[in-house]
Amino acid sequence: MSHSPGGVTMDYGITSDEFNRFRTLIYDESGISLGDQKQTLLASRLSKRLRDLGLTTFTEYYEQVTGDTTKEEFTRMLDLISTNKTDFFREPKHFDYLRERILPELEKEKRIRIWSSACSTGEEPYTIAMTLYEGVSDPQRWDFKILASDLSTRVLAKAASGLYEADRVRDVSPEVVRRNFLRGRGESEGLLKVKPHLASMIQFRRLNLMDDRFPIKSPLDLIFCRNVMIYFDR
Repeated sequence: MSHSPGGVTMDYGITSDEFNRFRTLIYDESGISLGDQKQTLLASRLSKRLRDLGLTTFTEYYEQVTGDTTKEEFTRMLDLISTNKTDFFREPKHFDYLRERILPELEKEKRIRIWSSACSTGEEPYTIAMTLYEGVSDPQRWDFKILASDLSTRVLAKAASGLYEADRVRDVSPEVVRRNFLRGRGESEGLLKVKPHLASMIQFRRLNLMDDRFPIKSPLDLIFCRNVMIYFDR
């Protein structure tokens, strides 16, 4: 660990050998490929964790991660290095297609199963839920089920809470917000919570897309796998 002349603690330095060990581990366990240009980013995002654990080198942290048989520290590490950029109704044409093309085909069965395979903090599956509920004339007669998965336990906890700062929906029409969110009051002022009729449609689950088998028993009508394949090279 280094210090600036003013005594401010700086990020830990990581050697090329240490970085290569980490990126090999991350690749083998999760399939996420880190290029050479990610070395500084990795060091920056993990430095606070090293300080919290009282460690002085990335080698010590690597040994702690690999020595944890529960893999909890590995999961925490992935949470720290993951980028989770998402929005409600991001790339809206995808949801238009769901509403205009897929739902009419399932009108007779009134049953749909969808997997949001990299759901991040939940904006995608909740947008799917809004699209389904508002895309049919009689939603109470439909059987809607959405599986929302991610590798990160941190973002899954955020998603499952259904709580968002009001500025997260600044690009969503006020009428859509009114129909689908509850506004916080008092200590919750400035927060929005997804309404129960949407939350009840979604099951959140931690899932690694590199696993050989997925615990999905029901046939799926649609899989959302957006902005995730860029992290893989196999």
